[in-house]
Amino acid sequence: MPVNKKISVSVLCAFLTMGAVLFVLNFITPMQMPDELPYSEFKTLLAAGNVEEVTVTRQSLLGKLKPGERSKEPKLFTTVRVEDPDLVKELNARNVKFTGMIESTFLRDIMWWVIPALLFGGIWFFVIRRLGQGLGQGQKGFMTVGKSKAKIYAEKDTKVTFADVAGVEEAKEELREVIEFLKTPERFTRLGAKIPKGILLVGPPGTGKTLLARAVAGEAGVTFFSISGSEFVEMFVGVGASRVRDLFEQAKVKAPCIIFIDELDALGKARGAGPMAHEEREQTLNQLLVEMDGFDPRIAVILMAATNRPEILDPALLRPGRFDRQVLVDRPDKIGRLAILRVHAKRVTLGPDADIEVIAAMTPGFSGADLANIINEATLLTVRRNKEQVGLSELQEAVERVVAGLEKKNRVLNKMEKERVAHHEVGHALVALSFPGADPIQKISIIPRGIAALGYTLQLPTEDRFLMAKTELENKIAVLLGGRSAEELIFGEASTGAQNDLVRATDIAKSMVKSYGMSEKLGTVTLDRERQPLIMQIQASQEKGDYSEETAREIDCEVRRIIDEQYDRVRWLLAEKKRALIEGAQVLLEREVISGSELRAIMDNH
Repeated sequence: MPVNKKISVSVLCAFLTMGAVLFVLNFITPMQMPDELPYSEFKTLLAAGNVEEVTVTRQSLLGKLKPGERSKEPKLFTTVRVEDPDLVKELNARNVKFTGMIESTFLRDIMWWVIPALLFGGIWFFVIRRLGQGLGQGQKGFMTVGKSKAKIYAEKDTKVTFADVAGVEEAKEELREVIEFLKTPERFTRLGAKIPKGILLVGPPGTGKTLLARAVAGEAGVTFFSISGSEFVEMFVGVGASRVRDLFEQAKVKAPCIIFIDELDALGKARGAGPMAHEEREQTLNQLLVEMDGFDPRIAVILMAATNRPEILDPALLRPGRFDRQVLVDRPDKIGRLAILRVHAKRVTLGPDADIEVIAAMTPGFSGADLANIINEATLLTVRRNKEQVGLSELQEAVERVVAGLEKKNRVLNKMEKERVAHHEVGHALVALSFPGADPIQKISIIPRGIAALGYTLQLPTEDRFLMAKTELENKIAVLLGGRSAEELIFGEASTGAQNDLVRATDIAKSMVKSYGMSEKLGTVTLDRERQPLIMQIQASQEKGDYSEETAREIDCEVRRIIDEQYDRVRWLLAEKKRALIEGAQVLLEREVISGSELRAIMDNH
């Protein structure tokens, strides 16, 4: 239940209790209330002999009237006391019993003033205490807004070691020194060595930066403080800086320990960048810089942070003495992917045909999170098929789902659309099979997948590539243009289905001209800036452009030339293989899915 809902229920219960108490107090008071009479009427009743008893107080007269015809019981009355020197004589003359009384209001004051005040005070204290401390474990109240929100994991709670982290061996070696320092700091301090104050884990999303930081704490057996960069900044000014101070104070008490700030770019963006300054975020960043400078390196408090956007961080964060060491946590290679798949496959039952090495070869460029998702998707698919073991077919289908999206079998295409999609996809595949060095064709399908894909040609590289030659890039453009060219060859006109292919082909051609210097007309120059810190990008945008309008026109002409040359090349190739294109499309229409080897057999027959 949310905190505000729990507080509302508690306050309601408290008010109901107070109402019940007031009801009881009102119930135990006398039910017969005296009638208020004017003093003149009292004198008339006294003269008529209808007054039986009178009690004289400082401010009023209380008494009983004799029973009459209407009421057989004495009736109570009260009237205001008036300075009347003849009152006593008249009471004696009428034989009325009268007494004097000093009125005490103690009990009445307690019932009507003290008890309600205590009740309201108790309710107020209860609400403030709930707001300050929260209502449940791990919940923060309003009064603790300046306290750190870091989750604290004790030595025994981390339960993550380097055995749980695979595929980032270089990063693990970089961090072993930190573990040694946390375990035996005297080895370093004895020689005057200083361990890096801050360690920045840099890498794409899903590569295991957070898991690696927790593994360092688990290996060292120290307390682990984990917090996100966005949890420092609030709508209240000064809260972020207060949380930074509180976090470092807690860390000093728990030393040796590790402070881990995830998504550091939410907190550490370059100051002064952007059209609007964020005063609270900059104040929080300033406090973080001060704390990093201020804490003693001998205290054994290590600050670790993770980001996938190091180029936008403030330069003051990256200077020596702050985040001294930057550790790259990159996407794994084939050996790393195999190790990651084995770690996640320990939790599932694999069949005898489930070759993990095949999946590792099929997934170049995949991150650790992607590989974990593949194992999970394959397991869910196995359960859906009522199988007891995860087989190779489920693993391969899980790779397809991650790459191309979920199959949309309920999306029904009409006959004309199916024919276009079939020729389009076979056109892609024939071009890829015809050019040497192109990625192998795994599968061709006309079953819609994902959000907008009406069909797809699955190309899976067999090895990791870090360099590409000019010819290979041109072949990639040709493969992308194969679908549109096949449509024009068979149907005489193109459709909107090639939109994404054209975008990707144009991007490759632009990179060849502007970044890689692969244009003979423009020469071996690069016209693209590297990724720079945000503040430098803003300054560069205010300066003169990198090239003139004439050069921009030449770039457009060169991009168009590359696209046109490859399009003519593909059109000539498909015209030569038209019979294979038509037969391959017919087989695909009948079966909806064919493999690359089947299409190659069709192509070889012609």
